[in-house]
Amino acid sequence: MQIHQDWQWLAPAARGASVAMGNFDGVHLGHQSVIDLARGKGPLGVITFEPHPRQVFTPEGPAFRLMNAESRANRLAKLGVDHLFQIQFNRALAALTPEDFAARVLAEGLGIRHIVVGADFCFGAGRAGTANDLKALGDRLGFETTIAPLIAIEGHEVSSTAIRRALSEGRPRDAAAMLGHLHRIEGEVIHGEKRGRELGFPTANMALTGLHLPKFGVYAARVDVLSGPQQGSYLGAASLGVRPMFDGEVPNIETYLLDFKGDLYGHHLSVALVDYLRPEMKFDGLDALITQMNADCAQARQILTD
Repeated sequence: MQIHQDWQWLAPAARGASVAMGNFDGVHLGHQSVIDLARGKGPLGVITFEPHPRQVFTPEGPAFRLMNAESRANRLAKLGVDHLFQIQFNRALAALTPEDFAARVLAEGLGIRHIVVGADFCFGAGRAGTANDLKALGDRLGFETTIAPLIAIEGHEVSSTAIRRALSEGRPRDAAAMLGHLHRIEGEVIHGEKRGRELGFPTANMALTGLHLPKFGVYAARVDVLSGPQQGSYLGAASLGVRPMFDGEVPNIETYLLDFKGDLYGHHLSVALVDYLRPEMKFDGLDALITQMNADCAQARQILTD
């Protein structure tokens, strides 16, 4: 998959794509249905925006993203996308009228052949343009427009908001049902305080900066080591939160890989949350903590191997 950071001065080989457009946070089943409708009418492309528009308009708001740009790109590549047009979102782009956006960015800049958007898609200054407006503009500017219906599971609309709610409530399997895949947290393994190593449970620590925070607690997890000599898939138990036993303040995720020995510092991991085991808690002492960690690992192993 080729990633293009701008909509101007595009190479001829990247023009003429059939594209899906949206923010694609989580790349859930609704997003996948939009992408599927773009297949078969030319090179498959996705138009998305970085940073997310919410980060531009409400920079002081709480972290909300289900995945960072790198994780989103990895997921889109797995879906067979040929071109990812990851357009820089700023106030100048946001100020374009729907007509200017369609003409300058889509028709002239990207030279798209066909575009697919969800039924609730809005674009242009003040979100004034609707999916039907885009269809009318495409007819005039020379590209075809398909409006994808919204996807529902058991009568409930699939959306990034609903997925965030499920994760906040400790329901990773419900989130996975809407995503079409397990919710994953990806990133580089960073140095922590190494308390897990001292307790006999060396963990891989990863930051959660900018991401929506699932319910704090311990999870059964599937872990992919994405780089380094020990690349592969492993079972694990992940603790997400602020570590109340040690008076922590900044949330992170610490993952213990079952049956693993090695050094992961500086390597990239993808941690998939499978089941919520228990909330964070403060123990009477280290012996009680170690006993509980053994129990957590045993429970995670049973869940992941059933």
